[in-house]
Amino acid sequence: MTTVFCVAVQQDELRTEMRRKSLLILIYHHLLGQGYVSAAVALDQETNGGVRRFEVCDNIDLEMVLMEYESYHYVKFQKYPKLIRRTERLLKPLSGFSGMSGEMRELAAIISRDIYLHSPNVRWEDIIGLEDAKRLVKEAVVYPIKYPQLFTGILSPWKGLLLYGPPGTGKTLLAKAVATECKTTFFNISASSIVSKWRGDSEKLVRVLFELARYHAPSTIFLDELESVMSQRGTSMGGEHEGSRRMKTELLVQMDGLAKSEDLVFVLAASNLPWELDHAMLRRLEKRIIVSLPSSPARQAMISHWLPPLSSTGGVELRTELDYETLGMEGYSGSDIRLVCKEAAMRPVRKIFDALESHQDGDTDVPAIQLETVTTADFLEVITHTKPSARNLMDKYTAWEREYESV
Repeated sequence: MTTVFCVAVQQDELRTEMRRKSLLILIYHHLLGQGYVSAAVALDQETNGGVRRFEVCDNIDLEMVLMEYESYHYVKFQKYPKLIRRTERLLKPLSGFSGMSGEMRELAAIISRDIYLHSPNVRWEDIIGLEDAKRLVKEAVVYPIKYPQLFTGILSPWKGLLLYGPPGTGKTLLAKAVATECKTTFFNISASSIVSKWRGDSEKLVRVLFELARYHAPSTIFLDELESVMSQRGTSMGGEHEGSRRMKTELLVQMDGLAKSEDLVFVLAASNLPWELDHAMLRRLEKRIIVSLPSSPARQAMISHWLPPLSSTGGVELRTELDYETLGMEGYSGSDIRLVCKEAAMRPVRKIFDALESHQDGDTDVPAIQLETVTTADFLEVITHTKPSARNLMDKYTAWEREYESV
């Protein structure tokens, strides 16, 4: 059984490799056919002559393949597919990235996939509360670019900032606001971006990440779930893997390089478990600010945002009569509050399903949809069945803040 499985996997990998090779050959001949000779030659050189030695079979070309896909999409969805969209920003080509071997070019292409080319469309004013965090992020990223004459000498820009706190409090939302509002190249990095199963590739990916950030400067590197890549060294049961140690060391070395340079590269990190972070990394993250659970005014603002007195979805009106000041919800994170609001809005919707299901397809008498008003009593009932996700952890965050806070 194992042998059969291995053979099947190998065959699937061969088919995938052949498909990618065929696509390059189709592109090469399409470029030649359209008169883009220089581009075709460049493609052939990058593949070491791997595409020039093949011809496209009769009655096959890239345009025909695309037309057949459009026809298939129209038959299935009754509309043609949208194939392209205008990019919101253009990156410098990797060909200008000096000292790049073939292997490093491949790694650079992998990291480049995590660059935000399109805005997440999150503004500072969209984030309710978190004023201290917004101020510090602006000081670190926005103002040094806007007022460079102020940030010299002892006032040189911060190079690293850690956002820590319970899940769902807005750490990633702050990062998206940076990507939207700041005119920097934004690298959205997670463990899957820089951890590789191949020996030596993880530290190479880290090195390429920081070199690319310098190349595309001004840049922001967002390290989400930092504890997954920078946990304390030497504390793993049974000893830490050598590759993991090398990757962490490389990340620390690159952070040191930023601190000693004038490059406009900033590291923004987020962690739900700051007590698991390596102390050497904490030293390199000069600013450490807690993103705490929302205050009472912030909670009220969130509830009124998600459940206003009148909203309309799909032509159906949803009305609410809520006494926002009595709803409380102390200990709930922003994502918890959104979940409660969604569940409260769902309660009147559930009551109309029977009427909708009894309506037969083809009947002209479609029942009018009128939802009941969501009341304070409904909301409080939902709260009793939806518990906060991180209330019991706040004491631990507060204790860690007292020891390591740096604002």
